This record gives sequence, C-alpha cells and structure tokens, in this order.
Amino acid sequence: MSRSDVETYRRDGAVVLRGVVSPHEIELLTTGIDEVLATPSPRAKVASSPDDPGFFIEDFCTWREHAAFAEFVRTTSLGDVAAQLTDSKTIRMYHDHVLVKEARTRQRTPWHQDQPYYDVEGRQNVSFWIPVDPVNVASCLELVSGTHHGPWLMPRSFLTKEAKWFPEGSLGELPDIDANRDMFDIKSWSLEPGDAIAFHMLTVHGAPGVSGDGHRRVFSLRVLGDDMVYAPREWTCSPDFSRLFGDEDPRTPGEPLSGPWFPRLFPR
Repeated sequence: MSRSDVETYRRDGAVVLRGVVSPHEIELLTTGIDEVLATPSPRAKVASSPDDPGFFIEDFCTWREHAAFAEFVRTTSLGDVAAQLTDSKTIRMYHDHVLVKEARTRQRTPWHQDQPYYDVEGRQNVSFWIPVDPVNVASCLELVSGTHHGPWLMPRSFLTKEAKWFPEGSLGELPDIDANRDMFDIKSWSLEPGDAIAFHMLTVHGAPGVSGDGHRRVFSLRVLGDDMVYAPREWTCSPDFSRLFGDEDPRTPGEPLSGPWFPRLFPR
C-alpha cells in the first residue's frame, strides 16, 4: 500500500487496494462464504424481494462459527493496513459481514452510511469489501467521495424504508443520488479476487444488482481504531450483538471493544 492510497482514503473516504488479499486468503473466504450459504446463521437476512429473478442474502458475525473465517481473522494483515489508513496505534475487529448476490439479482443495495446502523462512535475505522469473484464495474460497490466527513444521515430499512434506528426526523435525509449522479463524485472499480475496497463507516455507498450469469460473493471485514468506543442505543442495532451475548454483554459504554468477539488485529 502506498502513501497515495493512505491520502486517498483520508480525502475521499474510500480507496481500492489491488492485490492486498492473498490467494490463500481468498480460498479461505470462499470456503467460509459457501459454508454460510449452505447453513446461514440465525442472523442472516434475505435482502431481495420474492419476485426478484436473483437472490440477495446477508449474514453477520459468523467468523467464530467457520474455521476458514477464523483462520483468516487470525492471520490477515489487514489490521496493519487499517492502522496505516487511520493513523491508529491499535486495530480491533468489529464484525464480519457476508454479502452474496446471485446471478441476475435486480435488488440494488440502497445508498446509505454504515455507522448510523451501528453501536459504535469515533472516527478511526475501516470497512474492507473483499470480493472472491471477479466484479465488473457495473456490479461493483459505489461510494460517494468525501461523505465520510459527515454529517450522519438517517438510516432506513432497505426494503421498506422505515426509520427503525434513530427517531424519525432526528437526522437529515440522504439526497437523491441516483437522480443527480452528475452532482456527486461516485467511485467504483472493476475488481479481481485479491483486490479490496477500503472505506469509512460514514462514507455513503450503495451497489447495483448483478448482471449476467455470474454471482457476486463478498466478505466484508469491519475494524475499529483507537478512538472507537461502544455507544449503546435504545433500539436494536445491526448487527444485533445482543443475540450473541445475551445477559453477558462484555461491552462497557464509552470504552473500546475488547474480548474474544473483538480480537486485536494490530499489533498482533
């Protein structure tokens, strides 16, 4: 990773990193994704409508349930990459997210920021979007440059557009990006296995459906730097860690996350 990559990330809130994931790591992620598809967790969500000719499924926080994902988390150098991007002395895992769109999926991932759905606050963070299949630019994640500087915008459910998180009217609404695409600096790339997109949790992003016969399998790794702390909400966040922890929640409000669910990725 070059100094230019770091500067691009900090300026735009997104950067493409070529060849940052090894072939062995891609094999691990492919194995884990296929296992998730065969046996989704109770946290899995179908994000496409019944009449969609394709299929869009997401699953969350599965890395401890699949040996291939666990090995990836134990050995990946992406913590080092995130530390450079965020100028952070430490990097901890937040969660993993599997996103799969099968061939001919029409369902678009709506424009949104990630952090308003979460229960963490702070600025030093990175999400790595890692495809295990070739992705052409027509099917790739799209990111709006500079939006990581804020403000926070209203999170809504993808299919029904409900305000299930922050109260209605408490945050500004997303602009109509699709109707005014020429007014925004939208980043997107063609990717090969081994490439990754690194983006900030406040960067506005979305994704089209999948054209043609290929599917788009993605593993996303969310990581936290020094200033990121647990911020409990009055509503159910995504992912819903309460379903994992029950009455034994290890998190402390206002403190960094730690413990076996949030391992340190840098330094090892």
